[in-house]
Amino acid sequence: MLGFFLTHYPTCNGGHRDRLSPMNSTFPAPDIPFTPISDLLLSHARREASKPALYDLDAQRGISWGELDAEASRIANRLEEIGTRSGDRVALLAEGGLEMLMLWTGLWRLGAVVVPLHPEMSEDSLVRAVALVAPKLVLWSSDWPKPQLLERLKAPRIRIGRWSAEGDARDAFFAELAATSAEARARPAVEPGDIAAIFCTSGTTALPKIVVADHLAFWMTGLSEIDIMGLSAADRTLEYRSFSWNSAQVMSLMPWLQLGLTLHVARKFSRSRFFGWIKRHDITFSVTVPTVIRMLLNRPVAVSAADLPSLRHMTCSSAPLDERSWRDFEARYGIKLVVCYGTSEAGSVCGNRPDRRKIGTVGFPSKHQQFEIVDRGGNPCPPGVEGEVTCGGPQLCRGLIEADGSLARVAGGRYRTGDVAVMDEEGFVRITGRIKDLIIRGGVNIAPLEIDQVLLQHPAVYEAAALGVPDPIYGEEVVAYVVPRDGAAPAASDLLGHCRARLGAFKSPKRVYIVSEIPKSGRGKVMRDALRARWLRERGAAGGG
Repeated sequence: MLGFFLTHYPTCNGGHRDRLSPMNSTFPAPDIPFTPISDLLLSHARREASKPALYDLDAQRGISWGELDAEASRIANRLEEIGTRSGDRVALLAEGGLEMLMLWTGLWRLGAVVVPLHPEMSEDSLVRAVALVAPKLVLWSSDWPKPQLLERLKAPRIRIGRWSAEGDARDAFFAELAATSAEARARPAVEPGDIAAIFCTSGTTALPKIVVADHLAFWMTGLSEIDIMGLSAADRTLEYRSFSWNSAQVMSLMPWLQLGLTLHVARKFSRSRFFGWIKRHDITFSVTVPTVIRMLLNRPVAVSAADLPSLRHMTCSSAPLDERSWRDFEARYGIKLVVCYGTSEAGSVCGNRPDRRKIGTVGFPSKHQQFEIVDRGGNPCPPGVEGEVTCGGPQLCRGLIEADGSLARVAGGRYRTGDVAVMDEEGFVRITGRIKDLIIRGGVNIAPLEIDQVLLQHPAVYEAAALGVPDPIYGEEVVAYVVPRDGAAPAASDLLGHCRARLGAFKSPKRVYIVSEIPKSGRGKVMRDALRARWLRERGAAGGG
């Protein structure tokens, strides 16, 4: 058995290299023992130096494991030459692609802490986050869309530029590497308890949560994802989400490094190119998100599984996927979906497996996750009883950086996710909503996600979001916002009747509003608070009612 406990817990700004020590645990031993990035890259390079490691679908160029091993050493050596040390925080301002992941491997080889940031954050939020994290260095991509922001960052900055296998075709930082040795240098060994990355959860206006995670959390979550997805070194995977997302980090970055498979990356999803990427590059596994599933259903592409013989399955995560979209996608394209569930703080929490799935659920608890559904008093809920999801174990992040720069601990205890769920007799978990989103109508709890799912069963509905709004009699009343499918024009009365027939009068929305768009976070999660603010604003402008 493998377990760890923290022997030192400094504040986040302390600059100490934390360590973990073994203890007894109920968690299974990892399928792949923890291995520092330096040893991983060297192992993959020795085994198959010419095997493609990374391929950038936008730039149409790649790098082999042998080249990556050498370039990671050059990056680590060059950063060390300019004063960056093991344990230093280095911010990456990039939208993704080959260069970002090359820098990531170089920083981990050095023992530095990666701080990936993304332009989806508001400018003020990003500046505040950088100030709290206090990076030693900022590496920014040439295609960063907010160059004016750089002047507001209080840290030395270096432009990344472009990498090329031909040394004379490189620019900026990568051009300097040609004169840097690729020889491995002696450095302190990276330990499981060392901080690996500090990343932000989604947030476009308010300051997002800033998550601090150690190498052990990344490692164990990566192994859980490998177990869920059934990956091996022979796989050729596809990721089009930002690596500032924890989901992309643990579902794509970690399995790639742990197994030595081939990872294909794109800066964003492209409906017109997605299936072409899969076919042209013999992709065996791809990630996806509910927004993409609905896009491919709303405007179908003339492709089926028969046209994509290499593809075994795709995952779907980051936001809830309704049952109808799941069934319709598999019926339309013949591609198996493996729906998963995780959080930035707890990593991989649950997942269906390719060989054992249940539509409408998020599958079974992850292999290295101490999963429990509890009631309001913290007592375990039996099967069939709804409660809050809590997590524990080595996948938990170290903690969250507070507004004053201190660290609010998460690891070492139990984390309450705020998600409401129920487990059935077979062990499948169904997420039913968020505690903060629960509608309390006349003293009875109503999960808005249940209403969303019913509305999405209507053939004219593309997206839907229910929420509670103030009511003088019941305390809260149910309303819903709906985006129609292309070419559809559903009547609000028809949608209300559809809900009443399936939910009854008590749970059904009092009103349905037809809109062109539902506000969502960068991860595709519905922002019900923004809808509630819209309802209050429009109700006030209309004089009530």
